[in-house]
Amino acid sequence: MKIAPSILSADFANLAHDVAIVEQTGVEYLHIDIMDGHFVENLTFGANVVKALRKHSKLVFDCHLMVETPEKYIAELAMAGADLIGVHIEATPHIHRVLSQIKEAGVKAEVVINPGTPLTAIMEILPLVDQVLVMTVDPGFGGQAFIESTVSKVARLAQLKQEAGLDFEIEVDGGINAETIEQVAKAGATVAVAGSYIFNASDPVEQIKLLKQGAKG
Repeated sequence: MKIAPSILSADFANLAHDVAIVEQTGVEYLHIDIMDGHFVENLTFGANVVKALRKHSKLVFDCHLMVETPEKYIAELAMAGADLIGVHIEATPHIHRVLSQIKEAGVKAEVVINPGTPLTAIMEILPLVDQVLVMTVDPGFGGQAFIESTVSKVARLAQLKQEAGLDFEIEVDGGINAETIEQVAKAGATVAVAGSYIFNASDPVEQIKLLKQGAKG
């Protein structure tokens, strides 16, 4: 299980410092939520923040777009240093085109699915993606409670992946802590995003250790 600390819960005035703290623990990803205030109510980072942080980190920059017209953001994010770009199936009627655009930009492509959206919505594009993000809360804000019913969705997705012989990562995002990470790991998730659990604690390093222990069951 790879751990992806989410800077949505980090100290915005000291992002490079907070990123350095989690990077030294050996985590693999840095999750960067990009929100436009339209697809979700919140407004957060853009390509300028990705570019600024890129100079300070060698982590995989996992950029999660929660925006309308996501195709407008791809080229700039790729140039800024994104390693992986995730697009919500709910955000565009042209998901195949957008995912192809991400690939053409030399970046790994991810499709994101909300708790209320069935897996059937993404079946046709699974062979195209490097990662699927299953939202385990409704998108838009950090610190929400984990939605238990999403565990079965992760398990069904893992089964589909195995049956089709595909090798995409299965990421989960929302309400992840030392207990819920064990549930999703057993269901087949391979990457876990955690924000408030890590950065709102007095000792983020210890929280990451607890997550890694929880993932092992």
